[in-house]
Amino acid sequence: MTAQSGDTETRLAEQVAQRLPRWRIEDGHLCRDYATNGWRASVLLANGIAHLAEVAWHHPDLTIRWAGVEVRLRTHSDDAITEKDLELAEMIEKVAGWRPDAGSALEGAPLEGQWRYVGGD
Repeated sequence: MTAQSGDTETRLAEQVAQRLPRWRIEDGHLCRDYATNGWRASVLLANGIAHLAEVAWHHPDLTIRWAGVEVRLRTHSDDAITEKDLELAEMIEKVAGWRPDAGSALEGAPLEGQWRYVGGD
């Protein structure tokens, strides 16, 4: 397939804004940066994303940094961002952003301070 046309790019940008407001389109990839509280959290998050990608059989590019992970998705066989990328991004967002419900027996990781795990943008 060829690169996406202007109309297709506009529709895609609208879809991303609606479905994945924290994600962006950059250089033909669907991208998101996750802030973490250090290397351990970055590696744990990257491993979680890798698990989802392997189960989906659709693999993003990951950049792991001391205080964050960047996810870049693109369907290489179509040379474009496709529904596969959007669906995997939604699953990554759901899992990476999951927190126990209020009133749950699970406390959840602190959102601030030295024990913060993943949070912020």
